[in-house]
Amino acid sequence: MKAEIRENLLARLRSGQPRFPGIVGFDDTVLPQLERALLAGHDLVLLGERGQGKTRLIRTVAGLLDEWTPVVEGCEINDHPYAPSCVRCRRLAESAGEELPVSWRHRDERYGEKLATPDTSVGDLIGDVDPIKIAEGRTLGDPETVHYGLVPRSNRGVFSVNELPDLAERIQVSLLNVLEERDIQVRGYNLRLPLDILLIASANPEDYTNRGRIITPLKDRFGAEIRTHYPLTIETELELIRQEAALGDVGADLPGHLVEVIARFTRLVRESTAVDSRSGVSARFSIAAAETAAASALRRAALTGEERAVARVADLPGIVHTLRGKVEFEVSEEGREIEVLAHLLRRAVAETFRGSLGGMDLSALLERFSEGVQVESGPLVPAAELLRGIGPVDGLARIMSRLGIGDESPGHAAAALEFTLEGLYLLRRLSKEEVDGTAVYRT
Repeated sequence: MKAEIRENLLARLRSGQPRFPGIVGFDDTVLPQLERALLAGHDLVLLGERGQGKTRLIRTVAGLLDEWTPVVEGCEINDHPYAPSCVRCRRLAESAGEELPVSWRHRDERYGEKLATPDTSVGDLIGDVDPIKIAEGRTLGDPETVHYGLVPRSNRGVFSVNELPDLAERIQVSLLNVLEERDIQVRGYNLRLPLDILLIASANPEDYTNRGRIITPLKDRFGAEIRTHYPLTIETELELIRQEAALGDVGADLPGHLVEVIARFTRLVRESTAVDSRSGVSARFSIAAAETAAASALRRAALTGEERAVARVADLPGIVHTLRGKVEFEVSEEGREIEVLAHLLRRAVAETFRGSLGGMDLSALLERFSEGVQVESGPLVPAAELLRGIGPVDGLARIMSRLGIGDESPGHAAAALEFTLEGLYLLRRLSKEEVDGTAVYRT
């Protein structure tokens, strides 16, 4: 089976096909290490903080298997028709000969997964005696009375143990034979089943040191330990959000400049000294933030009758309260969580403004305020009302073009205008007064 993965991986390397579809930001760091481990035929551990895509990466490895593979029909451990190993299939092969019934398994069925928990038993992973089979009249020593666990049922495939340190140490011992001798033993039975399996485990460094550990003999049997990481660049963070956020399901538009704000916000939270760096800030943080901002726009459209839901800067503060539970803060910051996140969000908006509209001539917009104009905004202020409050503005089309907004709908125009106003406020060129969730921009 490992030779099968090796040949398919080499074929994709030679042809330039994607080896691990949907994996973002690991091309020059994690994936070369993973490819070397797979080519070497090693079982491996992926070590990284939460939300770094470990499970997603493991599941893509199953895509390197052949699309279809033959198995003895009805076999619980997917025996190969030419080399059956379980008692039932060997007996069936002797009696049926060339007429041995064969079925075909798709590669998606050759992937098994178990989330390690403290209550996981050896029976769950390896197998145990099936009392029902004994009750049917079979003898206790009959190997066919064994109910196979998840590992042998993943024979001739890929099996993943997520959060391996959470597995009790005495249960980890049951995997020693799987990794080295490539077989399993069940209770007192004279039964040794050779397994053809690739075992991949994942672990969180914090869990590895605090909640549990991988026992030394088991750790020694893994051929490779690969460290994962969060996106290294803002471009990768943006790509990840666009790929994973279910914005189409929400039914609202999230302009590109707001996606960038969320990406920068996520990176600032990860780098903040107020946040516990050992627990990390999951990629799910930015994905949930994008979906929440889009949902806020959808709510506004439903309440105000807007024809099209387009997210604006006014929709961003709501994500602070929603996502607070996704971040572990240092003990010294207890009680200041909302304040810290709100400050980092303002920094993200300011950085995005400088990067996209910095140096642009916005004097025409500022002149409108010098004439006494006041603009009211908020999560329930419709786009048309926001635009009506400021009136005609020379240069709004240039602002939208600079932000990459090609749609000239009122919702997108209001999104560009409000982002510009918030940027000018953060750079202290406008003032803003907030009362009960409504903001008023003025000179």
